[in-house]
Amino acid sequence: MENKAPKRFVKFTEEHPDIAKAYSDVSNAVHKAGPLDEKTSALIKVAISGGAKMQGAFHSHIRKARILGISREKLEHVAFLALPTLGFPSMMTLLKWIETVYEKK
Repeated sequence: MENKAPKRFVKFTEEHPDIAKAYSDVSNAVHKAGPLDEKTSALIKVAISGGAKMQGAFHSHIRKARILGISREKLEHVAFLALPTLGFPSMMTLLKWIETVYEKK
């Protein structure tokens, strides 16, 4: 599975390479700043973007998690864990978003 960057993000990086590089540098720095492994960090990013209801970011983090070999069951478990805090409708939305990413091949 390949992680294609959204067209809008590609356009932004082409139009504003200095800002895109700074964003990338910050992202790399925060990943290296702590003891979490790559898969744990990926699951956390899925949870953060899902909790914030950022559909585009959520889809992106689901795709990245899949590339790392994180199973659909684990990604769905992240959605289940949202139930007590975010509620049933939010959990169902996250499950639908996961399903949507898996349907796109």
